[in-house]
Amino acid sequence: MEKVTVVKVGGAIVEDSEQLAQLLKDFAAISGKKVLVHGGGRRATKVAAALGIESKMVNGRRITDADMLEVVTMVYGGLVNKNLVAKLQANGVNALGLTGADMDVIHSHKRPLKDGIDFGFVGDVERANGKMLQTLINEGITPVMAPLTHDGKGNILNTNADTIASETAKALAPYYDVTLIYSFEKKGVLSNPEDDDSVIPVITHADFERYKADGTVAGGMIPKLENALAAIDAGVKEVIITLATAIDGKHGTVIKS
Repeated sequence: MEKVTVVKVGGAIVEDSEQLAQLLKDFAAISGKKVLVHGGGRRATKVAAALGIESKMVNGRRITDADMLEVVTMVYGGLVNKNLVAKLQANGVNALGLTGADMDVIHSHKRPLKDGIDFGFVGDVERANGKMLQTLINEGITPVMAPLTHDGKGNILNTNADTIASETAKALAPYYDVTLIYSFEKKGVLSNPEDDDSVIPVITHADFERYKADGTVAGGMIPKLENALAAIDAGVKEVIITLATAIDGKHGTVIKS
């Protein structure tokens, strides 16, 4: 089976032009077929504020009302996505920007009320179309996935970028040997948040439950690890959580079943 590398880049890196330039250079240097998945929450918050729209968060997750949906559609699907595509072209990568609505690659439904919280226009993924992505990838095209999906009824939905990365990797697993790399501002999953070098080399399901119980992993790292483990369970060969400047697959925390 041919290899495909799916790299997810977080909003913090997208906002930092120097770090982003380096990441895209490193991404271009990854051999073989690849997919880039991006966030953009910080830029969305900034644009929303400039338009007088308040950003509401619950447990680190954005509430997406009708006004905010317009902002994230513009920012994720337009501003961030197309800038990344243009920069990848400059790095010799023939990229194509996609939301989940394009070619029906990621179909979702509006999140139901959760613990009494209405997240608004937020999508929970039902299916991702690996066959459609394979068609593009085999033509030498590098998909650049924005964190937006659709419900098949004409509505765009805001969807967590880590989930998009996990669902994309899972959908490609029947066709390729998939490595999923979550890149962000730390060297990996840390056993001590104060110590940047305290990288946990390997995390399994059992380790995750233990770390969650004792508080070693908390906050946004919990859904990230849940997504990573779900990808492994669905046949993704390897998942790595690492620093944005170390996406060669040799560093960071490796997730195993």
